[in-house]
Amino acid sequence: MKGGTIANSPSGPLPPTVTAVTKFLLAVHVIAAIVAIGPVTVAASMFPPAARRAMASPDDVRAAETLRLLHRICRVYATVGVVVPVFGFATAGNMGVLGDAWLIVSIALTALAALVLGALILPRQSALLEASTGRSLDATVRLAMFTGVFNLLWAVVTVLMIVRPGSTTGA
Repeated sequence: MKGGTIANSPSGPLPPTVTAVTKFLLAVHVIAAIVAIGPVTVAASMFPPAARRAMASPDDVRAAETLRLLHRICRVYATVGVVVPVFGFATAGNMGVLGDAWLIVSIALTALAALVLGALILPRQSALLEASTGRSLDATVRLAMFTGVFNLLWAVVTVLMIVRPGSTTGA
């Protein structure tokens, strides 16, 4: 950044108002990631052990309520989490980094994380909630594995967003 403008823009220096917009978009993107993705990763991680506790005590109403609450947190915040890539794309567009390798890898990993959540975690949570009998310990182990993969994907995306390997826009 030189004199209130971004020197690395392909079309020349950008006016200071564009950098203010970029800062705003980046702030919304980061806040949305913290507020939306954080609760999903925590609640999804808590679900398998809570399911095991509920299986061990089938008459425990509180254990069943905890499972329903954790699943609802995952569903609701997953929906809210859609704003994270929306503001991410807007920020990247303003910064002129949409073609950078670190961002493309981040986008692919984010899509994979969304797929893991939508296709592997949420349906398995629902199945464990709906099965009044016959829930197996194996189902919670598989769910914990998929949750770990989901969390690892987000951790890698977070590191890529911070380190931005090969980026010319500064750290």
